[in-house]
Amino acid sequence: MKMFMLKSFMLASLMFISVLFGMQQANEGILKMKGYEDPEFKSAFNIEEKENGTFETAILGNDVSSHDLEQKRKKLEEMKAYNLFSSIGKNLADGVSTIVEKTVELITGK
Repeated sequence: MKMFMLKSFMLASLMFISVLFGMQQANEGILKMKGYEDPEFKSAFNIEEKENGTFETAILGNDVSSHDLEQKRKKLEEMKAYNLFSSIGKNLADGVSTIVEKTVELITGK
């Protein structure tokens, strides 16, 4: 059993190190393709705080505001979208929570 756990741990460690090495190689490859290191290179997700304390968000260069998100939420509510898997998941979570609470109450005697 000890040997199995040791082999499993070593294999997981090797895979983790391999993933990190691959990410580093991909980053270097992207910089080589570009030809130079650009300090203006923008990330996919930016959040900036303005002087008045509000935040400005940009995803892939497109500005996103809370007003846009509010409109999308209202549109979804108007559509009255019903997600079967979401409702099943909620019911399952409620059931499991109830069972765990009753079991704890039974064990503790309250």
